[in-house]
Amino acid sequence: MVEMTRVAEPRAKPAPLAQKMTYEEFLAWCDEDTWAEWVDGEVQLVSPASGIHQDLRDWLAFVLRGFAEKHELGLVITAPFQMRLPDVSRGREPDLLFIAKEHRARLKRTFLDGPADLVVEIISPESIGRDRGEKFVEYEAAGVREYWLIDPERQQSEFYRLGKDQRYHAVNVGADGIYRSQVVDGFWLRGEWLWQDPLPKVVEALRELKVV
Repeated sequence: MVEMTRVAEPRAKPAPLAQKMTYEEFLAWCDEDTWAEWVDGEVQLVSPASGIHQDLRDWLAFVLRGFAEKHELGLVITAPFQMRLPDVSRGREPDLLFIAKEHRARLKRTFLDGPADLVVEIISPESIGRDRGEKFVEYEAAGVREYWLIDPERQQSEFYRLGKDQRYHAVNVGADGIYRSQVVDGFWLRGEWLWQDPLPKVVEALRELKVV
C-alpha cells in the first residue's frame, strides 16, 4: 500500500483578472495548477489545502472509489476539478465529488457540466464561511443530492440530503456511529474513522465494506 501522507507545497497565486469573464474564458485561463472558482463571472482564488486536509480527502476518495467501482455505481473525482452550476452562475471546485453512472453524460473533459450527486467539502479555517454559507445554498439550489461537510480541526462531520422540498435536511449518524449514504447506494462511513491519527488503512476500511 502506497503511503498517502503528503505535505502541500506552497504555490504562487496567479494574478487575479480585473475584468469579468465567461465560464469558457475561465476554463481557458485556469490551468491544473491554479486553485480558483468562478462566481458571477469573477475569479475567486482559493488557498492550497494543508497536508491534513489532503490526506483526509485522498483517504475518502480511495474508499469511495473502491466501493463505487466494485458495485459499478459511478465515478469519484477529487480537486482540482471544476463543477459548473449554470443555474446559479457558479463554477466550484469541490474537494471530492461523486457522479452516478446515470449522470455520466454531465462529465466533460475539463469540468462537470451540472451538479454532482454527492459533494464533499473538507473545511479549513479559510473555507469555513464559504463551505457552510455560499456553497451550501448553491449546492442546494443546483440539486446536489448529498452534501457532506467534514471539519478535521473540530472533528465534526455534517451530512445533508436534498428533500422532496428541494431543501437540505441534516441527517444524523446512527446510534452505532455510522452514516449511511442514499446517493452511493449501500455505502456507509464509520464516523470515528475520520479522526484517527493516522487514518485507518484503506484496505482495512474496504474490507469492512466488503469490497476486498
